[in-house]
Amino acid sequence: MSQHSLLIWLDANINESEDDYKAALHELRCIIASVATFTDVRECLDFLSKIKNKKVVMIVSGSLGQQIIPEIQEWPQLESVYVFCGNQSIHEKWARQIPKVRGVHTQIDPILKALQIDHENCARAMIAISFNGIDTLFKYAQLLKETLLEIEDDDQKSIKQFIHYCHLQDDIAEDQISKVESEYHCHTPIWWYTAPYFMNSMLNYGLRLMDVDVIINMRFFIRDLNQRIEKLYHEQQSSNKIMAPFQLFRGQALSVGDFDKMKQTKGGFVSFNTFLSASRNSQVSFENFARSSAIHNPNLVGILFVINIDPSLCSTLSTSFADVTNEGFFEDCEEEILFTMHTVFRIDQIQHIDDDDTDRLWQVDLTLTGNDDHDLNALTGHIRQGFHWATGWLRIASILMALGESSKAEQLYNSLLEVASSDEDRANYNHQLGSVYYNMNKYSKALSSYERSLEIRKVALPPNHPDLATSYNSIGNVYRNKGDNSQALSWYQQAIEIRKLALPANHPDLATSYSNIGSTYEDMGDYSTALSWFEQSLEIRKVALSADHSDLPATYDNIGAVYYKMGEHTKALSWYEKALKAREKVLVPDHSDIATSYNNIGVLYYSIGEYSKALSFLEKAHEIDRKALPPNHPHIAQSKKNIENIKKKL
Repeated sequence: MSQHSLLIWLDANINESEDDYKAALHELRCIIASVATFTDVRECLDFLSKIKNKKVVMIVSGSLGQQIIPEIQEWPQLESVYVFCGNQSIHEKWARQIPKVRGVHTQIDPILKALQIDHENCARAMIAISFNGIDTLFKYAQLLKETLLEIEDDDQKSIKQFIHYCHLQDDIAEDQISKVESEYHCHTPIWWYTAPYFMNSMLNYGLRLMDVDVIINMRFFIRDLNQRIEKLYHEQQSSNKIMAPFQLFRGQALSVGDFDKMKQTKGGFVSFNTFLSASRNSQVSFENFARSSAIHNPNLVGILFVINIDPSLCSTLSTSFADVTNEGFFEDCEEEILFTMHTVFRIDQIQHIDDDDTDRLWQVDLTLTGNDDHDLNALTGHIRQGFHWATGWLRIASILMALGESSKAEQLYNSLLEVASSDEDRANYNHQLGSVYYNMNKYSKALSSYERSLEIRKVALPPNHPDLATSYNSIGNVYRNKGDNSQALSWYQQAIEIRKLALPANHPDLATSYSNIGSTYEDMGDYSTALSWFEQSLEIRKVALSADHSDLPATYDNIGAVYYKMGEHTKALSWYEKALKAREKVLVPDHSDIATSYNNIGVLYYSIGEYSKALSFLEKAHEIDRKALPPNHPHIAQSKKNIENIKKKL
């Protein structure tokens, strides 16, 4: 069960004042925080019918179950049913006809054990998995992990903030919140993560959905848990506890969509975007978590991951892992190994497992990657370069923007503004919030946020400080996109005046200002003036930037676009091809910037009537965009439209 599950216990003989029922309810609430009890069928049905956004597990007596379960078995909110009765053989007859009935029992203990396995299955299914070349999140997962772990704050203050946040939620048991509040430092983070409380499911939920509130409030636990695993890892390595190559096993369910992605990525990489647990026990991993998932849910595929690890390569690993047998909440029967967050594996083999009861069982062989993996380094190196300017929460918000999660970035900046304690932070957060609105095309809101930031900076900073130029430049961007080119030029000129005084002559920020002015003149149709400004920008960037910097091919594109609009297609094509060549040297083949080059060249060929060439480049651009960008990104719709237009011409 996840944090967002509910358990209903229906039995005419429930008496919560009796010790046996009290003890059973306590055990149940350790697994599922929200438990509702009923003795009346109609009241139970009325309650269940109003549940829309939670999955429900039911424990029901034999007689009432026979009465109610056939009526509600198709209700989507009902996940599974356990029959708790006095005569197992009688009630198994009708229960066998209903797929959602997971078992008929005369004792509570087998139900508790089954619920615990279901809880673990749900927790595993909640772990976000991303694949290189398909999921945008994959590219940013490692940087996201590094950034979260770099953020330092007051531990006690963070725990108090977390407890306050938990009290505001309606699906966390108060006794569990109180336990965390009073006993957090009495146990290790591994104990809390493996305990049947809400910490595990809340964290997995937050990281799966990139829920800003959860990530902010659980940042201390993410850091503590990661550090504890790393500490155990080094202790166990130094004591030679794990030396020979070995295998670990992890059973879990995947959606059909995720499994299809995995098959497409064979030979590539998969990232588990939270803390990953695996076991030395293949049988438990297979039966409890792979096979049971496939049998009980026709919409899921049961996967047995076989993870190959060579400890002799541990010095090059980017991930730590530790045997947590002695620190877990339960007496370990699964021989658990826990990995640090965002572990990356190479997908080696995928093979079907024959089974009499289901055809949806597969074994997937994985190998843990190291820092010396060239392919993985190529994927992540340029991502880091793009975020070198930001640290901490600013970088987290920027990653959210890159993932197409503008509303979550907006939420994060507003949360940070509420606790900002300095003029510098307030100015920076307002400015970045303006950038979020700018990218959402909400120009009035962007302007308001930029202006708030500027007012703070005018008071707090000297008159020629570079941050003031940044504000002026951003305000100019808003006016240019609103079509007010004269206002845009005015703000850009103010930015240039400060940058000429405050920065070296070949500073990249000056190149940015020149480029922005060039774009404004391009918008005004003054192409020769635009070309002059772009060329000045290029001269600085050639000197100031490394040969593999993304701003260089972007400038080539700007110059190519001006020539294209001037009707000089040969020159335009030359600059576009120069941009493509520069990108192909340093970027992975499916990078979105390469798609930009393909698109530019394709559109040019289309405009001069070379439709076959145009189609070839635009289809390549669309294929990359489809993999590299969020599904709702405007580039995807535009490239699809361009392709449709060309096909009409052929």
